[in-house]
Amino acid sequence: MRLRAHHYRTGQLLDITCVGGVIQSVGPAIGAAAGVSADWVAPAFCDIQINGCDRISFNSPELTIEQVRHVVTTCRQHGIAQLCPTLVTAPFADLAHGLATLRQACEQDADLNRAIAGIHVEGPYISPEDGPRGAHPRQHVRPPSWDEFHRLQDAAAGRIRLVTLAPEIAGAIPFIAKLAAAGVIVAIGHTAASADDLRAAIDAGARLSTHLGNGAHAVLPRHPNYLWEQLADDALWASFIADGHHLPASVMRCLLRVKTPARLILTCDASPLAGLPPGRYRDWEQEFEVRSDGKIVVPGTRYLAGSWAFTDHCLATVLGLGEVSLADAVDMASARPRALLGLPAREVRVGEPAELVLFDWQPGGEFRMCQVVY
Repeated sequence: MRLRAHHYRTGQLLDITCVGGVIQSVGPAIGAAAGVSADWVAPAFCDIQINGCDRISFNSPELTIEQVRHVVTTCRQHGIAQLCPTLVTAPFADLAHGLATLRQACEQDADLNRAIAGIHVEGPYISPEDGPRGAHPRQHVRPPSWDEFHRLQDAAAGRIRLVTLAPEIAGAIPFIAKLAAAGVIVAIGHTAASADDLRAAIDAGARLSTHLGNGAHAVLPRHPNYLWEQLADDALWASFIADGHHLPASVMRCLLRVKTPARLILTCDASPLAGLPPGRYRDWEQEFEVRSDGKIVVPGTRYLAGSWAFTDHCLATVLGLGEVSLADAVDMASARPRALLGLPAREVRVGEPAELVLFDWQPGGEFRMCQVVY
């Protein structure tokens, strides 16, 4: 396959040849147009928070390997080469089944193993309070248990790479220290933590704020509060959901200016309802509504329940803010999450995996995905 597009970082117009899943040649564009042309070429995305799509939930007690493959295939259509399948607060048996199925998928299919960069467990060790708990089922929220986590990690064959929890709940700080010592990335989220709780969590090894600005009370003290504290602490990276519903533009601008693209990760937080038509659906033992504007809510409340969009849509939203360069926006969706996970950044160069996105975009214009290469 021959591709022609400008490098997303340098702006140079390149001809790129891919053979057998590897970039074989990269050089200045010469002669006739290539088989696939677009404004820009960049490494494909890596999203650390994908709950599912098309009514497939990684939490499902009936999750199958074929369903895992369907989610990965759908994500790839949106430019996501690697992802962290994300399981949320649920009974132990459901979590263990989902993790075991993901393990089997990786063991049986090398393609799925390449796509799954690690597993994200969001909960069940989170705040039980309305607001911080978000759409997580309250009846399954519980204090952290090292024995339970070990059993979950055994079910996943060591593939749990990221855990989101609330540091204020009983036993959370020593639990964070154990996770960090075991090489698991600890994220703070769905929390009502005090400044002291947050500092203790960071000192114990927490490194990330999960979807900062969401999973919070509707009303907070002016200051101090747990959003300001996490925003101000340079020791914490942050992920944020730029689907156009989870955060207003003003909040995203503040995140971009304070955390800077060097410490920010773009995530879509795609829910099991991502991509579905408007209507009411039941999942995670609850009812949810997909609205006509793509917003997913718990009916009768203002609580959001994951995103309907994928990472390409979130990248388009960030670019539309006009706050950061194209290179920084792409890196927040590609290089930054890979760095958090301890993976090398993908580059558009010879010998690299041919995992590329080609898209059209100019400042002030629409973002349009043209081609995804794997």
